[in-house]
Amino acid sequence: MSASFRVERDSMGELQVPATALWGAQTQRAVQNFPVSGYRLPRGFIRAVAPIKQAAAAANARLGLLDGAIAAAIGAAAARVASGEHDAQFPLDVFQTGSGTSTNMNANEVIAHLASRAGTSVHPNDDVNMGQSSNDVIPTAIHIAAVLLLREQLSPALAHLADVIRTREEQLGDVVKTGRTHLMDAMPLTLGQELSGWRTQIENGAARLAACEPRLLCLAQGGTAVGTGRNAHPDFGGVFCEELERLTGVAFRPNRNYFESLAAQDAAVELSGQLKVIAVSLMKIANDLRWMNSGPLAGLGEITLPALQPGSSIMPGKINPVIPEATAMVAAQVIGHDATITLAGQAGNFQLNVMLPVIAYNLLESIRLLANVSRLLADKAIAGFSVNRARLAEALERNPMLVTALNPVIGYEKGAAIAKKAYAEGRPIREVAAAMTNLSAEQLEQLLDPTELTRGGIGAGGPGSGGG
Repeated sequence: MSASFRVERDSMGELQVPATALWGAQTQRAVQNFPVSGYRLPRGFIRAVAPIKQAAAAANARLGLLDGAIAAAIGAAAARVASGEHDAQFPLDVFQTGSGTSTNMNANEVIAHLASRAGTSVHPNDDVNMGQSSNDVIPTAIHIAAVLLLREQLSPALAHLADVIRTREEQLGDVVKTGRTHLMDAMPLTLGQELSGWRTQIENGAARLAACEPRLLCLAQGGTAVGTGRNAHPDFGGVFCEELERLTGVAFRPNRNYFESLAAQDAAVELSGQLKVIAVSLMKIANDLRWMNSGPLAGLGEITLPALQPGSSIMPGKINPVIPEATAMVAAQVIGHDATITLAGQAGNFQLNVMLPVIAYNLLESIRLLANVSRLLADKAIAGFSVNRARLAEALERNPMLVTALNPVIGYEKGAAIAKKAYAEGRPIREVAAAMTNLSAEQLEQLLDPTELTRGGIGAGGPGSGGG
């Protein structure tokens, strides 16, 4: 045998493992069995598995089932794994056994190896995995990782995006522009009002995430193989959550029904659905920015996004809306992740969902991507765009839909005739209305004031009072 390998043993026999690897035989078998994609479970997931092992060891020691020295050795080794020091020791492909057993054993073997190397003999199954099954460890890790990433990354990123939009909303509250429905000219609104819609979308998305959290805080740990809790102390789940809260600062609790938490992944599917809503919101905002920025001469040209990089390898001087484009692609990716998670969520065959690793991967990637791109959208697009006020004013002056404000005074039919004539002749509504009605210049000034029209309500006069 080459010096670059060592022999490891498990219940199926012996095999060679790289000499420098901290993992053992069961991980090595998975390395050989699943050379599928090269995708690994994210750092956030490994970070969640490690405190499970720490909390389980501490709980078992408190319950008198595990020697204190062994529990301490497991805790110290797991802390090193949680820190990211040994991420390279988690080589397994996402597309593996559907329970994630290979990843659970990867963690057990690495932690046992580290503890044993430090001077305390620790067994990966009997000690590190005491009172646990892959069937409750992996669902628990999905919930822990999601909660931590939401609290640390996505929720703060959405709050930042909403704050940046609010700032621009206040700055641009006096800028009146042509509204658009069906991509066609509509009644005016302010840029601040338009941005307030974006802000509310983001705030609603954050609220949806918060609404999911109570289900995510409920953990499968303690259900063991099928939900009965066999081979775990009856109090293990509760003591485990106490120890986990000490490690994470999050008030996790045992699921009230372990059978649900092993057989189904409904909380993950729920969260994914809300992430998809946020993705849809971001895509809407990104596309609005792209339309508003379009041009600069042949498009709308309402705003100018910050110039970040050359936009073409052949057309000198071209600048593209790269941040909104990146945002739209992230949104598309997250929507695709949701489709995968939805299909995987229904794979709860009897007492176990058997697509756990792909749920974990897609869910955590969606959170990470949305968090990152939300900050980019805020800081590199929305915070710094400039407004072409002259372009907005010109379009607003010629907007035939301003005639809508005359409806209560002259009626719909007369208004339609004025709008058609103004559009056909390229003349301002005010000029055509003056010629086609008995309304005075002062009345038209009041009724067609674009700023006043952004405030809603009904203008002066009643139906037919100024018809001519």
